[in-house]
Amino acid sequence: MLDSFVVVGTQVLTLFILIGIGFICGKLKLLTRPAVKSVNDIVIYIVNPCLIVSAFQRKFEVTLLHNFLLAIAGALIGHVICLVIALLVFRKQEEGKRKVLRFASIFSNCGFMGIPLLSALLGADGVFYGAAYLVVFNLTIWSYGQYIMAKGSDGFKTKKVILNPGVIAVCIGLIFFFTSTSLPEIIMIPVDYMASLNTPVPMLIIGYTMSNFKLKDLMGGIDELKVYVIRLVVGPLLLLGILYSMGLRGIVLTAVIVSASAPTAALTTMFAIKFGCDEELSARIVSTSTLISIVTMTLIVGLASYIA
Repeated sequence: MLDSFVVVGTQVLTLFILIGIGFICGKLKLLTRPAVKSVNDIVIYIVNPCLIVSAFQRKFEVTLLHNFLLAIAGALIGHVICLVIALLVFRKQEEGKRKVLRFASIFSNCGFMGIPLLSALLGADGVFYGAAYLVVFNLTIWSYGQYIMAKGSDGFKTKKVILNPGVIAVCIGLIFFFTSTSLPEIIMIPVDYMASLNTPVPMLIIGYTMSNFKLKDLMGGIDELKVYVIRLVVGPLLLLGILYSMGLRGIVLTAVIVSASAPTAALTTMFAIKFGCDEELSARIVSTSTLISIVTMTLIVGLASYIA
């Protein structure tokens, strides 16, 4: 459990250093709003899909497929738990705020933070099962998640629920896995380079957004506190209890809980920027939940590793 604390704490602090760099760049005007919006689209439409495709560059094995499907099931349960709680808890808020609160409660930072952490804790197999969580995450965030944030705006198109970079990348990745096909090295190297931007660039964007409001307001109000409880404590612990009672053990259980216990998704801020929602609220929630996760994620992941 002590090893988990060191690894998780180091990873979270690394993210906060990156957020701090983005904050400083925003204050010094090295990052501007037009530039951030363009980079935001690059992350959504290029970097994130490259990460998914890269994760599926593995030889097909029946055991891997079985465990992968178990991880898929765990991810589905985890998303449903948080989705139901968010719908029940956030009903009376103003629409723009309610969108962000629900979105932030449901979706974890399983790609930007979960994948690097899984690599450090569990190695290549951990990353692969984390990719299973990413499958559900991308299918959900680009369908229901996009619906939440874009509803009522010109940005929402029904066909984008299916024809979007996240879902397309998942389909391509699954084809590679089931056919045991790998991209040629000349293509794989640029894909990996782009995938490596998956952590630093979103953190810089969040830091820039934070530079536009006062840090003394970081914690926010009671509604934001509810998000932190749902995203960081209630959701992951309920999922851990359900999966354990169903007999799930080993590296798959740990990988799912690592992904589920991650703080609010960095895409919350990116979607808020893209669809004109409350981006300051979203950046505050992402940043604060990441800070709180130094404690919550360490304890929950440590517990999952111990009982797995």
